[in-house]
Amino acid sequence: MYAAAIGFVLIVVFVPLPSLTLKGKGAVRGAMAPAEKGASRIWQRLTETAAAIRGIGGAVEKNRELSHELVRVQAELNRLRDIEADNLRLRRALEFHQASPHRMIPCDVVSRNISGWWNTVRLGKGYKNGIRENRAVISPDGLVGRTTEVTPLTSDVLLVSDPACRVSAKLARANVFGLVRGTGSNLRGEPQARMEFINKDAEIRIGDEVVTSGLSSGDGRFPKGVHIGYIEKIYTDDSGLFQYAEIVPRATVGLLDYVFVVSETGQEEK
Repeated sequence: MYAAAIGFVLIVVFVPLPSLTLKGKGAVRGAMAPAEKGASRIWQRLTETAAAIRGIGGAVEKNRELSHELVRVQAELNRLRDIEADNLRLRRALEFHQASPHRMIPCDVVSRNISGWWNTVRLGKGYKNGIRENRAVISPDGLVGRTTEVTPLTSDVLLVSDPACRVSAKLARANVFGLVRGTGSNLRGEPQARMEFINKDAEIRIGDEVVTSGLSSGDGRFPKGVHIGYIEKIYTDDSGLFQYAEIVPRATVGLLDYVFVVSETGQEEK
């Protein structure tokens, strides 16, 4: 029965019978129209699905490209920020050098050792550049320490936070004297120092600025008035005769890049 129907349809569609063909073909096409529309819709959906799948793959690849570009742009931004920060430090160091009344030798810090027993840094200049032992090392932030071992090309600096470093100091606002001695680093790795042998009757306050007194500068060390740090805590020692105060040496808190070795403590000759 199905074979006969199919045969009839083929005859109507393909056999050129003038009287029958037009009417037969029209009837067959009318009967097949819903199937043709359904097939057309299915094909369209398949085409759209394939395009969507291709689009998803393209979107994934595009996102990957954008991620790579974002990483590159972020790296470039970080590089430019580092350059800007470095320029600011250099400009600040230059202004400090020009404003200082002392003869100073600018130096790069080439290595650091601020853990364990020693708190030191090494400078990229030495005896050939005019640096000598026991010279004050300062930065725009204040006193860094003093030179110890000096070779022709390098110099080691004992930081003010090292227990072996001692500096005669005073309060900036009053003639209250004491001795600043390094106490190493705290648990957070921050350098610390202590101002000792302060007269028990002297008025000292938290937040007072501590500077070098200049009394120990006879051999060229520690010129007068160099900033050391600020008082954070105040105590009375066990004898009851003196006060002592904890301070944070400001110049050694951050990572040092550029410092100056004081070659003479007198006024610079013009």
